[in-house]
Amino acid sequence: MSGASQGTAALLAQLRGIVGDAHVLSGDKPTRRFRKGYRFGDGPVLAVVRPGTLLEQWYALQAIVAANAIVIMQAANTGLTGGSTPDGADYDRPVVIVSTLRLAGVQLINAGRQVVCLPGATLDRLEKVLAPLDREPHSVIGSSCIGASVLGGVCNNSGGSLVRRGPAYTEMALFAQVDADGQLQLVNHLGIALGDTPEQILERLQRGDYAAADVDNDNDRAASDPRYAEQVRQVDAATPARYNADPARHYEASGSAGKLAVFAVRLDTFAREPGEVFYIGSNAMEDLTAIRRHLLTAFERLPISGEYLHRQAYDIGERYGKDTFLLIDRFGTARVPTAFALKSRVDGRFESLGLRGVTDRVIQLAMQCLPGHLPARMRQFRDRYEHHLLLKVSAVDAAATETFLRNHFADGEGDFFQCTAEEGRKAFLHRFAVAGAAVRYREVHRREVEDIVALDVALRRDDRAWVEQLPAAIDAKLAGKLYYGHFFCHVFHQDYIVRKGEDPLAIEHAMWALLDARGAEYPAEHNVGHLYPAKPALAAFYQQLDPSNTFNPGIGQTAKTRGWGSCDCTTHG
Repeated sequence: MSGASQGTAALLAQLRGIVGDAHVLSGDKPTRRFRKGYRFGDGPVLAVVRPGTLLEQWYALQAIVAANAIVIMQAANTGLTGGSTPDGADYDRPVVIVSTLRLAGVQLINAGRQVVCLPGATLDRLEKVLAPLDREPHSVIGSSCIGASVLGGVCNNSGGSLVRRGPAYTEMALFAQVDADGQLQLVNHLGIALGDTPEQILERLQRGDYAAADVDNDNDRAASDPRYAEQVRQVDAATPARYNADPARHYEASGSAGKLAVFAVRLDTFAREPGEVFYIGSNAMEDLTAIRRHLLTAFERLPISGEYLHRQAYDIGERYGKDTFLLIDRFGTARVPTAFALKSRVDGRFESLGLRGVTDRVIQLAMQCLPGHLPARMRQFRDRYEHHLLLKVSAVDAAATETFLRNHFADGEGDFFQCTAEEGRKAFLHRFAVAGAAVRYREVHRREVEDIVALDVALRRDDRAWVEQLPAAIDAKLAGKLYYGHFFCHVFHQDYIVRKGEDPLAIEHAMWALLDARGAEYPAEHNVGHLYPAKPALAAFYQQLDPSNTFNPGIGQTAKTRGWGSCDCTTHG
């Protein structure tokens, strides 16, 4: 046995001693659902480690760092840019994924006005914990439907579908980092007194063993984004309201993208507010532009949310996102991660036989046998209008909003209706089922589809020409285009279905050039992952957090080598 083999064998044995044999996975099949991204990303790993306590996570990290191996922290693995999975096989050290799914935990502090979330806490679980208090987390729709983690959102500056709350953000976290000398350090910036040693801090936090007197509420660290509501109102600003790589929202764990091992975050919660949903349709881009600008500037309260959906996205989502819609509609969001994990295991077995996309094709055939699932008035608007806007406002603003919309459309090309509770719920559920529909389309139509180019784009706040007009040469290479997103902050998801035989990477780079010319920023909320080059400020932030390049090397197309090799992150990108 070579020295390298002996070293990896010793590390595996040590990890098994820490977390137990059943929670150290190795080999292609057992590790598939952890090392393969939802849309993008894959690569070999030495092991997947699943600690069951915060202290086990700390000891596992110590062992991995001491063995000069790479750490990739992973929670729900629901990201779209491969940021929590390996990227190829060209790393200079063994790769170990540390999965935090077993470390679920939500602790209420300050009478529920804030929470402390452990690494495996999901948005879905947090929403349920807060519901009896009539409070909500930062995000309550979208990612919560597919089991995304709270910490993953913070580490990626994700979210923003709720207009008043902005991206996930906190300045209070407990995390481990490897310093320039290669030493693992535990940093407690939670603002909670938990002890002096890692063992004391982690064991007490795991048990929730602290009193109100241990919680510091007088520090000046924020637990949510304090600036966003004002920024989103500035509709004539020539810059985006929010985007993932905004240096103003990088602070330790926030935006760290796996360059730290985060053990807990402290976050604000928000009072639940009754709302009313309006479904708006138009064939004129200008109609929706005027609505956005008026509601952001003329009303005392910002809208609660506003989601855009183009007709083609509506259609593909209706057909290819139907199973996701029905699963959530019938069983709730809590079942979705389990269903996704089961599908991944079955897919892995078929792929080992050289059969790809079997479950997708079977599910799609089954869905075609079921009756339509969307409300009649939505289907009517689909036939009449190209552009759809789902608008949720405070109940106290519903009458004024209806009056404004009625006056606005008196001479316009569109129309609206006020949704029943059932229509409103299904409209938003359909919008978020669209996000996975392109993946299903690709798998079902492998003979006609090369791949998907998936962009999430933050347009300038003053951009009135937000409907994209692609050059004919690019458009001819696409089998479909899905446009949907968070309309009031001008963050759009743009999924391009590339025809067989075309080059997705060349198409994506051509898209980047078009977006650069428009003054857009990208990615807007899913982080750079391994798809996008990190711009200089972001790459420098990563290097500051992780000078040894132990955690998630290669993120943002930076260096994968220990110590960053020859990477000059002040000029990268």
